[in-house]
Amino acid sequence: MEDCAQNRLAIAEGFRKCRQMILALGDETRQQVIMTLLESGRVGLRVGEITAKTHLSRPAVSHHLKVLKGAGVLSVHRQGTMNFYYIDTKDTGWKKLKDLIDNVYEVIRCANESGYPGLEEE
Repeated sequence: MEDCAQNRLAIAEGFRKCRQMILALGDETRQQVIMTLLESGRVGLRVGEITAKTHLSRPAVSHHLKVLKGAGVLSVHRQGTMNFYYIDTKDTGWKKLKDLIDNVYEVIRCANESGYPGLEEE
């Protein structure tokens, strides 16, 4: 039971650390931008390419890229005057998000094992 309590505290802290990333990933339009980047078959797309593939306006794409970049979801590679946006490969933000999900899973598993009400099948 003590492990469950520790995991609950870790979840609260994890949400604090991941708040910006969760908010960025939670927006449907930003998810569309991320999927476009992942499905492109290339490492990095320019704003115009993302605009064409998502059918969003250029200012909307730029706004969402800024939010995703600020949250550590995306990075940008500059080549001359061109900017290529890609999924950030630094694992710090992604690791924090994974740890949060792992802690949520452990609390649910622990609660299920200890007969927490509401987890039984209806």
